[in-house]
Amino acid sequence: MSALSPATPPEPAPAHPTGQQWTIGHGPFEATVVEVGGGLRTLTRDGVDLVAGYGVDETCASGRGQQLMPWPNRIRDGRYTFAGTEHQLSVTEVSRGNASHGLVRWALWELVEHEDDRVTVGYRLHPQPGWDHFLDLRTTYLLDDSGLVVTTAARNVGPSEAPFGYGAHPYLAIGETLLPDVELRIPGATWVEVDERLLPAANRPVDGEPYDFRERRPVGDARLDTAYTDVLRDADGMWRATVSAADRTTTLWADAAFPWLQVFTAIAEDRKGEVGIAVEPMSCPADAFNSGDGLVVLGPGEEWTGTWGISPA
Repeated sequence: MSALSPATPPEPAPAHPTGQQWTIGHGPFEATVVEVGGGLRTLTRDGVDLVAGYGVDETCASGRGQQLMPWPNRIRDGRYTFAGTEHQLSVTEVSRGNASHGLVRWALWELVEHEDDRVTVGYRLHPQPGWDHFLDLRTTYLLDDSGLVVTTAARNVGPSEAPFGYGAHPYLAIGETLLPDVELRIPGATWVEVDERLLPAANRPVDGEPYDFRERRPVGDARLDTAYTDVLRDADGMWRATVSAADRTTTLWADAAFPWLQVFTAIAEDRKGEVGIAVEPMSCPADAFNSGDGLVVLGPGEEWTGTWGISPA
């Protein structure tokens, strides 16, 4: 009796810098979500980019499409006090001495559900240096007739209260349009002045300031890496920020969970990679772990949820 030949092992799946790729579609819309960070890599309508993403064989740069939890933006010196205990996080923005953009943007997220028009990814954030808590994080990306709808939930599954903030970092694509010619509408009545480390120094009304984009107008010579609050909401309770290029107009909207947003134009100014303007829905501003401004405190078993989306105008 002849011995059976050993089975040939299957070919390994191609390795990509952002891990597995999950594509969804609905009508003219298509989007790709990635395993690394559970972020949004692409969003198109009829093949035209709505977000300035990156290639399947590229590493995510400049925060493109990343999720920022359990805090968005920066924490001064990576140091904060919570429940009477001082914590020291790793300083990840070394040039300015800050802990930047949370703990999950490079983590491997798990696939929870994948259907034709939606994908849900999840991650359990465990204790680590500077962070003592357990959070179950879930994000669903859904495509419908309006475009992209993103819903995130964060549940405290630990034994004690946990501080929490959320941000997302999509760039709305502007194609070949030069930055000064792009028109912005930013629904914020207050802007945040920052210090040399890009940490909050004061809140200022936009009235009479170059940061006032409550009415749609060209960017001109304005250069923004600017947080806004006192957001102006429409009748449905959502605020809407609009980026209008010569060949496309795109709106990012967000619900009541997001009283803040950040607008960042340097990528569009420098023409780096796929060109776009970041419009970032945020539940709190920079350094909220220290200021408490907008900070969510989740008790054991409590959950925060927020929904935002991107639609063509």
